[in-house]
Parts: sequence; C-alpha cells; structure tokens
Amino acid sequence: MAFENMLADFAARRTAALAMGGERKLQERRARGLLDARARVDALLDPGSFLETGLFAAAERAEQRARTPADGKIAGFGKIDGRPVGVVSNDFTVMGASSSRINSKKMGHVKAVAERRKFPMIFLGESTGARMPDIMGAKGIGGGDNSGTRYLRTRAAPWVSAVLGPCYGSSSWYAALSDFVVMRKGAVMAVASPRLTSLATSEQVDEQELGGWQLHARTTGLVDLVVDTDAEALTAARRFLSYLPSHAGEAPPIAPVPEGSDDAAAELARIVPAARTQVYDVRRVIAAIADRDSVFDIKARYGRSVATALARIDGRSVGFIANNPQVKGGAIDVDACDKATSFLVLCDSFNIPIILLVDQPGFLVGVQGEARKAVGKVMNWMNALALVTVPRFSIVLRKSYGQAHLNMGGAGNADEAAAWTTAEVSFMEPEFGAAIVHGVSRDGDPAAFAAALADMTRETSAYDLAAIFGAQAVIDPRETRGWLRDMLAVRELRPTHGVGRHLMAHWPTSF
Repeated sequence: MAFENMLADFAARRTAALAMGGERKLQERRARGLLDARARVDALLDPGSFLETGLFAAAERAEQRARTPADGKIAGFGKIDGRPVGVVSNDFTVMGASSSRINSKKMGHVKAVAERRKFPMIFLGESTGARMPDIMGAKGIGGGDNSGTRYLRTRAAPWVSAVLGPCYGSSSWYAALSDFVVMRKGAVMAVASPRLTSLATSEQVDEQELGGWQLHARTTGLVDLVVDTDAEALTAARRFLSYLPSHAGEAPPIAPVPEGSDDAAAELARIVPAARTQVYDVRRVIAAIADRDSVFDIKARYGRSVATALARIDGRSVGFIANNPQVKGGAIDVDACDKATSFLVLCDSFNIPIILLVDQPGFLVGVQGEARKAVGKVMNWMNALALVTVPRFSIVLRKSYGQAHLNMGGAGNADEAAAWTTAEVSFMEPEFGAAIVHGVSRDGDPAAFAAALADMTRETSAYDLAAIFGAQAVIDPRETRGWLRDMLAVRELRPTHGVGRHLMAHWPTSF
C-alpha cells in the first residue's frame, strides 16, 4: 500500500511538472498562435525520441518551488532524422523562463553531454533574462557557474538557436554563439528588456527597434533566417542540421539526389547575360548548379551583394559564396565581408567544401566603409580563407577585379579554379583604369578614351587567365555542375574521411 501511495505521489508530481505554467497561460499562447515549450520540443524532434532531464527541478527559493515546474526550462536529449541532439526549450509560462542557478545547471548538464558525446545543441529561446531578485548581490552574481567555460565555443558540434519570443540575457547570448539563428517575426533579441533599457537610458525604447527581426536580419547580421511562425522556425532548424555532420569529426551526411537535378545546368548560359554590366540574381545560378530544391540561404537579408547558401551536389553538402550583381552591382561592402567570413568559418568547422562564384567589380569604396573598418574586414576574410582546410573551388562567371579577386579564391586562394568563357580578370574596371592611367574620359576625348580602353582590356580574358594557370580550366557555363561534381571527387579529403583540420574552431561567432 505504501508503495502504491508513493507511485500515486510520483504521478501527481509528474503531472504538475508537465503542466508548465497552467492551462490558462497555455491557452493564451495558443490563442496568439504560439507553441508552448513542450510543443516546440515535440515539433522539433523525431516523434517519441525526447528523453527529459531535470523534470523535477524547481526554484532554489522554497517559496517559489510549487510554482516553478521544471524551473522554467525544458531540457534533455532526442533525435532529428535519427541522429542524437541536445535541446533546451525555455518555458515562458514559468516565471518568464528566467535563468536561475538550478535551470542553469540543467542547461550546463545537457551542453556538457553534447560536448563530450559530440552531437548538436539546440536552444529554443524565449526568456526575460536573469531571475530577479536571485541574481542581486555578490552571491547572486558571483555564485553561479564558475567554470569559466559557459560561453566557450569550440565548434566540436553544431549549435542552433531559435529566437521565438522575448530573448534577453542568456537566450540572446546563446543565439549570438550559435552557428545558425532563426528568428520568428515579432520576437525580440537584445542584451536587456525595453523596460530596463528605458530606465538605463531615460528614453522610451520600442522593442522591435531595440532587437526585432529587421534589425538583426538586415543590420547586425546576427540572424540567419526570418520566419513567420514557430513551426517554420523548428522546420528550419531541422533542415539546417541536415547539411551538417553531427560533430566536427565526421563528414556531412549524404542525401539522395532528386530526379532531374542535372537538367537546370543547361539554362546557365541564359541565366547570366554575357555583358558584364547587365544584372541578374546569382541565386538562380546556385539553384541551377545544385541538386534540385537543395539550396538553403544563409543571411539572405544581410550583406546582400554576396549570397551565401548551403546546398548539395550529388547529395553531398557544399557551401556557396557568390557575388550578386543584382545588389550594388556585386560590389563587396563591409557587411558582405563579415557575411562571407562567417560562412567560411561555418563550412570549414563542419567539413563542408566551399564554392566561390565570382562576378564582382571590386570592393565598395568610400568614407562610410572605411569608417567601419573595411580594410580589417577585407583581411579578416583573407585570413579565414587561408585557414580553410576543406576543398575550395572558385569559378569566375564574368568579371573579377582587384584585391576582391583574391578574396573570391583567385591567384591561388582556391584549390581549383575555373573560368567561364565570359570571364574577364583585371586590377580594376577597365573604364576606371583608362581614366586613371591615361587621364582621358569618354566625354572629353572619345577617340583617346577608346584607345585607352583597348589598352586596359588587353590580356583579361578567360584564356589569358588559363594561359598563366590562374585558372585550371575554361568551361562552358553549362558544364559547371559536372566540373564541380568531378572536382569534388578529386579533392575529397580521403586520408581523413572528409574531415578538415578546423583551424578556425575558436574563431569568434560575432566579430
């Protein structure tokens, strides 16, 4: 009988812990179209795979324990596409999912297991930040995790964050540390809440201006993808991980090749105009080269003169960095530098070969760019490119000028380089060169300018580049997918089974 009483008590306690903040709060969320913390876990993971840890954790203060089921954070282990992952889902219905010593121990436990056993961590963010008044005083601020490694990223395995509501404090910290961040419109990510910010600055602060999706997707670049719903965010998290290995010590998984994936490459010569001044969307080029429906854009709203995307060729994960003439004529600005550098770090850290599609007039010069450390950003990119240990492929589609030619893999900065028949390579735009070297203009002296322009366009063709072995091949645009497929096989990291050396594993996630 006593045993039955204990089981009944156990069942009651478990029911209370699973009830989160109560039915009223859960109904309010459903009415707003928001998933609760447990529903998010269920939607993220393979059905029936979640193994929870810390279900019976509660607040440290005795008076709060009865109303803090799981202490506001759902944590544990599960599977995505049959592969193990760790997950922490903030339960906003319990004290705003505020961070405490107890739930931080839960998070730390799952993170440590994921780190040691080498599988991804996923953070489903929605939190008011540190729990008050627990954090006040010397004991509060200094008595927590004293390991010094709470925010250490070694990229041993991927981290993913979903910003699904107000994210202040640790929810924003883990997002900034993650390899991929997806944000739901209406959510907020900031150091501190609008109320605290208003108190500190004596100004009224709008939460979306403080940390909304437009700020982070377009200006800061901290958010990689923006979606409309919780469900879309969780689907995006699953899809991102499908391109990556479970940990840095293995190659990415190989996916089936959709039927008809070779067909679109035949359209490449029509997608890209031969004239270097005509614009087009380079994402159409990426889609034509990659396996059908395999392209996954990263930071599409940020640094838009460069496109970065994960994709597959013959089922194998690749990363594209491509100049986009549709935006700023393809000129590379400071944000595009940060975007490309970040993507190089991601791909090299998780053994994904890199493909650079080149069509750029150089860097976007000007006072504003220089004030934002353009020189340093250009060199960050070059430093990262030099540290890459996965295969690097560069293809010049049309124009490639100046130092940016090197940043895009030219002059020996890629393992294999090719040029389309339309390629043109030089130090700068020939018209600028004619004006600078010969001091003439098209309007002032048309004949002299024409002669100067002819001088500036000598030995700039794809065949001139190939003649000095600056490109190992000149290819018909329609052969691009086949050339890459064959070169990926040639350059495969066979001795290490597709695993690079990860020289940028400790590169800052935001810089």
